[in-house]
Amino acid sequence: MKTDTAAHKRMTERHKEGFEKKKAAAQKEKGLLMVYTGTGKGKSTAAFGMGLRILGHQMKLGVVQFIKGALHSAEREVLGSNPHCDFHVVGAGYTWNTQDRNADMETAARGWAEALRMINDPSYDMVILDELNIVLKYQYLDLAEVLDVFAKRHQMLHIVVTGRHAPEQLIELADLVSEIRPLKHPYQTQGIKAQKGVEF
Repeated sequence: MKTDTAAHKRMTERHKEGFEKKKAAAQKEKGLLMVYTGTGKGKSTAAFGMGLRILGHQMKLGVVQFIKGALHSAEREVLGSNPHCDFHVVGAGYTWNTQDRNADMETAARGWAEALRMINDPSYDMVILDELNIVLKYQYLDLAEVLDVFAKRHQMLHIVVTGRHAPEQLIELADLVSEIRPLKHPYQTQGIKAQKGVEF
């Protein structure tokens, strides 16, 4: 037991030393472009978790929710009721429900107009663009324009983009990219439907 305790102490000391070195070297501060993508569940959940952190610091949050607008979501009720959050729903539902490309493009353009307003307003600290990756995949918006706006945002603005199939160019531009993979999902393995507090 004494040997295990001593070995554990050496290991944790090395970890602490390595952590302190990295912490000392990381002196920059800037707004981050963060992307949550992949086919697993949890991309929007991760983004809204950061949104809660922003609001907890009394900072200003903007949200534009693409695609999912036809569905009720509890996060919309909670975040949208906060005086520091500007929450806009512009989606008309999944593309397989709308089945109208022109209408989807018009909806995406309305959402992007809201996003531009927020991004260009220096009072915002974070802007979450939920399911924007899907909009870009179907080419409802011009990817080059979106990337140019992201690249020219004000220095301290955080932007969070969610959705499957993030474009490679967006991944290259981003500061942080997380790919969420499904290892197991109750809908697929057990036929369990979407439930309150879990999916919406």
